Amino acid sequence: MSRPDSDPDHRRGPIRWTWRPHLRGEPAERLARDWLAPWIGMAGDERPLPRNAHGRPVIASRDGRHDASWSHSGDILLIAVGEDVDVGVDVELLKPRKRALELARRYFTADETAWLAAQAATARDEAFVRLWCAKEAVLKAHGRGLAFGLHRLAFVEREGALTLAATAPQLGAPETWTVHEFAPLPGYRAALAWRARRLGDTGDA
Repeated sequence: MSRPDSDPDHRRGPIRWTWRPHLRGEPAERLARDWLAPWIGMAGDERPLPRNAHGRPVIASRDGRHDASWSHSGDILLIAVGEDVDVGVDVELLKPRKRALELARRYFTADETAWLAAQAATARDEAFVRLWCAKEAVLKAHGRGLAFGLHRLAFVEREGALTLAATAPQLGAPETWTVHEFAPLPGYRAALAWRARRLGDTGDA
């Protein structure tokens, strides 16, 4: 059965998300903005979005209440938009990752690395991707991205789902964040992260 050209819109709490086919080297921002145009008032062929000091796109929505994020991997682009929240999204293609534990020791917390090491070899690659997606989604919503440090937030698995358990003070309390793991397509893992936007917050923190 052939794959559809794109996916209908989905809702998760205050977040609406979708995916689009994405060719390697194709400008992701233009495709994302085509879908985001009803909220941000700028089509994909207009001027590029401004960026904050950390490289995050600054979304100037029509009503000032919306935030957006996108991510691409393999041949899909995942896009999310939310109202009155800071939102981040990450998607990763599932593939063999021989250096998963090496990378975990370098970038993750000791407890997260121990959790990965305890996984069966056949499940470790996907567990690594799940953890990476969850961390990157939070950091993108925060506005600093990977440069802030993957080790500065920690997840634990509870009842089969990753839960944010500890954060650096700049990220706010773990309980202020919602993280949703999912598979947008077979062979991919993704995560959405969001928190209520604080009064006067522009997402530049």
